[in-house]
Amino acid sequence: MKRYIIPMIFITNSLFGQTLTLQDAIDKALKTHPDIKTFILNIDKSRLNQKISKSDYLPQLNFEAEYDPTRTYAISANNSFTTKDNDNIMLGLTLHQKIWDFDKTSAKIASRKIATKVAELSLKDAKALMAYKVKVQYALLKVAKDAILVRKKDLEVKDELYKQSLALVKQGLKTTVDSSRFLSSLYMAKDSLAIAQADFDKTKYRLSLYIGEKVDADVKLDSNIKRTILDKEEVLSNAPSLKAMKSNIQKLNLDYKSSKASQYGSIDALASYTYQDNLNSYDSSMIGITLNIPLFSGGKISSQIQNAQIDKQNAQMQYDSKKLALKEEIGSLLIDIKRYKETIKSKEAQLDSATQTSDVLEARYKEGLTTYIEILDAISLKLNAKFGLINAKYERDSAIYKLEYLKGKI
Repeated sequence: MKRYIIPMIFITNSLFGQTLTLQDAIDKALKTHPDIKTFILNIDKSRLNQKISKSDYLPQLNFEAEYDPTRTYAISANNSFTTKDNDNIMLGLTLHQKIWDFDKTSAKIASRKIATKVAELSLKDAKALMAYKVKVQYALLKVAKDAILVRKKDLEVKDELYKQSLALVKQGLKTTVDSSRFLSSLYMAKDSLAIAQADFDKTKYRLSLYIGEKVDADVKLDSNIKRTILDKEEVLSNAPSLKAMKSNIQKLNLDYKSSKASQYGSIDALASYTYQDNLNSYDSSMIGITLNIPLFSGGKISSQIQNAQIDKQNAQMQYDSKKLALKEEIGSLLIDIKRYKETIKSKEAQLDSATQTSDVLEARYKEGLTTYIEILDAISLKLNAKFGLINAKYERDSAIYKLEYLKGKI
């Protein structure tokens, strides 16, 4: 009897945790988040509106039909009228072609084309915003994960110190006050670890909502992410939100032009063919040119023109205001990034110093040469230095990510 050996294939991710890169997280969010899909639909809608505007320059063909089972006709004969009931059939085709409307339609078409561009820029800005949100949650997840590691190490140290204090009390080298103080700090360390774990779980949950899939608790994150500090003018000149507002001004200028042209009317070509069958059967045709000039519209056209002009002026002021706000925000972010660079150096130096001090005091405590107050203070300083360094790096990264969002970087 032959035996077959079936090889067992194990998936690494299932054993050691899923690896989620920052770019993967961004790609998944852009693919699944409903906010992005909404902006994509807005682009489709803008393109359809553009198509609708273009149709005004194309021939418009209409078919008309009418059937009356009974209709009364008046017949004049010998200076008298008689009536006769008969059925009625009417079939007709009408062709309408716009010849000239003083650039009203052409301005509208150009306006709708720019509206599509505005929608595309809005989508780019929405994608950049979504990428920024994912980056921030991703960075927060790294901070929360590092915080858990630091809290676990702090718990281990305080647990070990508590055990040492109990041994020293038995030997008569320390009092019960020492062990009670270490026991209290041990409980505080456990509570801090639980808080850190809760923060990690909440951040992990938020990131899961953004990317549309569950993030594992043992997820592996990027340890080295390239960060480039952008120039102020580079961000300002590429900001999609600012470009969209500038394009919107062009669109409103064209809308204003189209509104003004509507007061002059239009020249149209008309052609029709009609077949009539009642008392007599006959057909008729017509080809001609019409001129339509609105002489009085109850103030409707003039009000539309004024509204278009106000919209145009308002859009320009909003653009100027947005540009000033962006300059202020970009300048503040660059100042903060420069400050964080110095803060990180300072926190790294503090951590090195606190670590050395803590190690020395722990060794001296084992020999009974220092008090529990000194060693707890040293551990607290070391812990604060670690969290200070972690938070400074997070704040720096958040500021860089905000600059990337303002530029439209995805």
